Amino acid sequence: MYDDDTQKRTRLRKAVLLAAVPLAAAALLAGGWAVTGASGGPPGGGPGADGRGGGAAPAPAGTAAASASAGAPASAPLAGKVVVIDPGHNPGNFQHPSKINEKVDIGTNRKECDTTGTSTRDGYTEAAFTLDVSHRLRTALRRLGATVVLTHDADRPFGPCIDERARIGNGAGGGRGADAVVSVHADGSAVGNRGHHVILPGLVKAGAADTAPIVAPSRALGERIAAEFARATGSAPANYLGGGTGLDVRKDLGGLNLSTVPKVFVECGNMRDPQDAASLSDAAWRQRAAQGIANGVSTYLLG
Repeated sequence: MYDDDTQKRTRLRKAVLLAAVPLAAAALLAGGWAVTGASGGPPGGGPGADGRGGGAAPAPAGTAAASASAGAPASAPLAGKVVVIDPGHNPGNFQHPSKINEKVDIGTNRKECDTTGTSTRDGYTEAAFTLDVSHRLRTALRRLGATVVLTHDADRPFGPCIDERARIGNGAGGGRGADAVVSVHADGSAVGNRGHHVILPGLVKAGAADTAPIVAPSRALGERIAAEFARATGSAPANYLGGGTGLDVRKDLGGLNLSTVPKVFVECGNMRDPQDAASLSDAAWRQRAAQGIANGVSTYLLG
């Protein structure tokens, strides 16, 4: 049984992590913990049709894709937790069409390794957006003590394919698997389709895919992220799917089908809608988006 001081510290820590940060430079403060912004990612490649692909061997330790926690002591709130961040697509994908079009096994069927991703009408690519938000998210989670792994950091010519992305999450934490995996994306839907949504794994059991153990925890993770993302950014849930819940269940994404750990995709907005595109192109808004995702992950991991 915990003493009163321990209980008070635990309640305070959880209360702080439940509070979203509404401003780009705002701090998450409790017992000295502060979450600040990260630098943006590198520019992306050319635009392409939106899609979700699945390929090669896991990134070796020591590469830019393998990023541990930094600057946080063992007493940090998320110390001991492993989070994998999966920046959707790769800026170099458009230069390697034959490679990313090769099909891989996603359990239910075979699907393209990856795609180029979408872009705004002004040419701001989804790959550039996802790297920028992923860097900011990594900084926020590291400040809370989490060990953070990126599936890639534009440190390879293309990919990784989505089956490899799943394997990175499954094998993180010394092989025990990540405590949570977040794949960062932006949608490429029709003009007028606005808002964010979180994609959850559906129940799939076919070939190498068996999502039964992760459906429930992934939904819990997705619900926390959807709520905190809306609070941090002021963005509404998508008006074109999910029935206003900001949640969408899918069985056709290899990155979800092949995951053995809790995992979701976060579609931060629609790059093809001018109003959403203006938000997605704004660095301050991207900081709030990253903070919202970090808040959702943190509240999920703290239970």
